[in-house]
Amino acid sequence: MKNKKVISFVLGMMCFALTLGICIQIKTVTGSNSIVGENGSDNNELRAEVLRYKEKYDHKYKDLEKAENQLEKERQNATQNDSELEQKEELIKQGNKMIGLTEVTGPGVIVTLSDGKKDPNTVLNPSDLIVHEADVLSVINELKNAGAEAISINDQRIVPMSSISCGGNIIDINGEKVGAPFAIKAIGLPEQLAGLTRQGGYLEILKSAGVGVELKKSNHIVIPKYTGVITYKYAQNVK
Repeated sequence: MKNKKVISFVLGMMCFALTLGICIQIKTVTGSNSIVGENGSDNNELRAEVLRYKEKYDHKYKDLEKAENQLEKERQNATQNDSELEQKEELIKQGNKMIGLTEVTGPGVIVTLSDGKKDPNTVLNPSDLIVHEADVLSVINELKNAGAEAISINDQRIVPMSSISCGGNIIDINGEKVGAPFAIKAIGLPEQLAGLTRQGGYLEILKSAGVGVELKKSNHIVIPKYTGVITYKYAQNVK
């Protein structure tokens, strides 16, 4: 049993190290992308550098997935025939699901927001035809209020630490640049989540402004896990 616990600990540290490495790669690639946009003369060389970093990122992510799968197997082996450990393992799984560290599936809705196709010269404020980060945040909040248990935007999982900010003509979500159309997936009771289309709701406001809005119910929605690192610097457990 001790050996299994040691193996699980080592694999857990490997997962953490690989995740940290991936985050560093993501930041490096993001920084390189910014430089590419600023210095046109070095575009080809910098693009090649970005591609090299992306290749390294892909390899590290595959290594992380392998380590996580191996860790899960070791946990299952270590908790077999031990009801107390099985209960703790189940608590870990439930906790990971709640904070977004596992892929989840279930019924829900898909809300798609797209920039309006009207002629900008025919509207009073052309900016109203564009989907802004405030629009995405408002829809996310309405989904949460309607009981959504998991949410993603263009396959970027929304967790308590997620950031959604304006990045010019695109939106930054979890540090990734995402452009319209925005496919917002939410898992929950479809009939309840579909209440977003109610009269006077935010989706109706967007429609009236000329923004493209579509809501579909689905019995099988898959929302990916959050691939970043969740850290708490200031919040401490109460002893």
